[in-house]
Amino acid sequence: MVDKICDYLTQKIRQESPEIDDQRAEIINYGIHLIVGEIPKFFIIMGIAYLLGVLDLTILAYFLVLPFRGASGGFHLKTHIGCIVGSIVFFCGIGLLGKYLILDTTVKYIVTFFIWIFGMIMVKLYAPADTENVPIISKKERKQKRILSYITLTISIIVAMFIPNEVISNIIIYGMLFQSISITRLAYKITNNKYGYEVYNAS
Repeated sequence: MVDKICDYLTQKIRQESPEIDDQRAEIINYGIHLIVGEIPKFFIIMGIAYLLGVLDLTILAYFLVLPFRGASGGFHLKTHIGCIVGSIVFFCGIGLLGKYLILDTTVKYIVTFFIWIFGMIMVKLYAPADTENVPIISKKERKQKRILSYITLTISIIVAMFIPNEVISNIIIYGMLFQSISITRLAYKITNNKYGYEVYNAS
């Protein structure tokens, strides 16, 4: 349904502006997909989070993970319903874990250190983890995003270790772990994704 709406709107725009070529039309279609698909998805996630009693924590999880996720990338589920369900599990799950699975201080430092090590290795191996639909081919851009991934992960981990609020600290810790997992080859294989740069470099 969403694809049909986006295709229809793209065609209407092309009819009004005949100078738009196929390449520009694809960009416009992708932008419409973001507007039509992402905005409703955000409100659905927030609605579920409200029903679960973790609306504020889910919003926190969304914005605390966003810098690292934006730099390191990650898999995308193929359907809109799958994407919505996956996002609910990801962000609401982080909020729920942050609220109910509190780490003892000593345990927290140990766990956080190993999550940082794991995340740094995954960033080295896979970041930025792109997709076939939005590949990152430029070596310069890939290097910049990888460096930004190292920085955002490290800053987040430092904040998690020293911030006095345990819930926020846990949200960051679990968020960094889940996001690091989302860029791995295993996660891509399970979700039937391919790294975009590998596909386009092979062709």
